[in-house]
Amino acid sequence: MPQLFRAVIFDLDGVLADSELWWSEIDAKLLAQYGVNYRGEYHRNVLGVSYRLAVEFYKKVFDLSVPAEEMMRQRAEIAIDFFANRVGLFPSAKRVLKELRQMNLRLAVATSSVSASVRPFLNRHNLTSLFDVIVTGDEIERGKPQPDIYLRAAEKLSLAADECLVIEDALSGIAAAKAAKMRVAAIPDTRFVDPREFEKEADYLLSSLSEIPALVRRADAAD
Repeated sequence: MPQLFRAVIFDLDGVLADSELWWSEIDAKLLAQYGVNYRGEYHRNVLGVSYRLAVEFYKKVFDLSVPAEEMMRQRAEIAIDFFANRVGLFPSAKRVLKELRQMNLRLAVATSSVSASVRPFLNRHNLTSLFDVIVTGDEIERGKPQPDIYLRAAEKLSLAADECLVIEDALSGIAAAKAAKMRVAAIPDTRFVDPREFEKEADYLLSSLSEIPALVRRADAAD
């Protein structure tokens, strides 16, 4: 029988941060430096993956010979500016986080984004103090869809994998959480993806952050 949930681990991009629209702009600015006129047509291909996988995808698609490390560094610098100054928060995010804290749940962020963009974003929206643990993409060797980032979050929380509920919006992130033996609730952004693609991959399919507290209560009652 599964353990009761003792923690909720959030992806950042597209889950708490309404950032997916901005990533196409970030990548357009990145690729323009290498002579590519990018209009976001491959957004779904890089949704939720690590910086390395994203830039390696762009290198292949646009036949770029630039080193991946250079592109990753440039992408991070552009993202830092966007997250520090422009990326917004989903409207219900702060309320839901506070409600989960009142339910005595521990909270974590596990994101492919680098610390230098994540922490200014969390600080700007007054969210940092709500999280017990923050794990960013520059702390791990293998990004999503590998399980490393979620395993690191559970380790920092001092909890077993089956005590953690992961909140994701991308198939690569769901794959990472499932590989870490965690239960996953998907909140697909219908602006970019078809929710039906998530039905077989995630344990739970939600339409908004607001549904998370009730999901935790139902799951705990079932246990």
